Amino acid sequence: MSSTYGDKIKISVFGESHGNGIGVVIDGLPAGFEVDFDRVLTQMARRAPGKDKTATPRKEKDLPKVLSGMLGNRLTGAPLCAVIENTNTKSGDYGNLLDCPRPGHSDYTAFVKYNASNDIRGGGHFSGRLTAPIVFAGAVCRQILESKGIKIAAHISSIGNVSDSSFCPTEIDDALIEKLNSSSFALIDETAEKPMRDAVEDARMAQDSIGGTIECCVTGIDAGYGEPMFEGVEGVIAKAVFGVPAIKGIEFGKGFELSTMRGSQSNDPFEYKDGKVVTTTNNCGGILGGITNGMPIIFRAAVKPTPSISQPQRTVNLQTKENAELVIHGRHDPCIVPRAVPVIEAVTAVAIINLM
Repeated sequence: MSSTYGDKIKISVFGESHGNGIGVVIDGLPAGFEVDFDRVLTQMARRAPGKDKTATPRKEKDLPKVLSGMLGNRLTGAPLCAVIENTNTKSGDYGNLLDCPRPGHSDYTAFVKYNASNDIRGGGHFSGRLTAPIVFAGAVCRQILESKGIKIAAHISSIGNVSDSSFCPTEIDDALIEKLNSSSFALIDETAEKPMRDAVEDARMAQDSIGGTIECCVTGIDAGYGEPMFEGVEGVIAKAVFGVPAIKGIEFGKGFELSTMRGSQSNDPFEYKDGKVVTTTNNCGGILGGITNGMPIIFRAAVKPTPSISQPQRTVNLQTKENAELVIHGRHDPCIVPRAVPVIEAVTAVAIINLM
């Protein structure tokens, strides 16, 4: 089982949802950089469960304990290791999943892959709980990036059929980035919050769940980062984003909409502005030939509905080898999109710092 990412800055995530704890080891961070730990905790709080009706009622403080790599708040250059204790587990809720895998979840594939030895409690290592240490890693990496003028922000682009406004593709204000970075329900247009919450509540009351999309931007990154073909910026970011549970799609710039356009519509014209080459539009999302062009990197990620729902579902019994009906117990998010926003920001930070 490999849960590592990166080559220049390498993260390795460990733990299980209902184990004693979860954590991350980060290799390659620059010695001497001073981390604002309060800002790290702000990002951890945005992802933490148990604070909103759109999320699981499981309450976890998600306070990272640094075991190595930091003296005071200064990076030492040694591997940075942080552990987050699991304090509110109810493993008995998952007893029936040992035999009957949840539709839409990793239970069956993990059962096959790991010879029925995988920890099923709370999803084990496949749980969205494992995104907490990723947010820690991203919170550190983004501070290093910000010292170089590179900023990252994301927002809830949609929940179900309810949509937020989109980022301006060519210029994204720092004040908006700061606002989104501190929000637990990150929106550009705050009037979208109520209908989004209503959509989540409708799903919850129906013992169901609902998905959505997240839009993310990277500003302040110069032209020239990335490599053609297999090490292109899109691929580097996509690999990190697909490490987040429930992500099922990604598109950069106009994405699939480009397939409906002509070249005269999709091409981003160049011009000089204040002595710098820019594009007047940004249909390609700030990337050409796998290399940054100096415009904001913009992408959207599709988040599937939470597979653990309370409605009876059809499955199989792996022991009796018969068809079966499954009723899932436990505490689950009716919509994971709001809590996934800081996670997408975090994996983007880890991806971008590796490009640097």
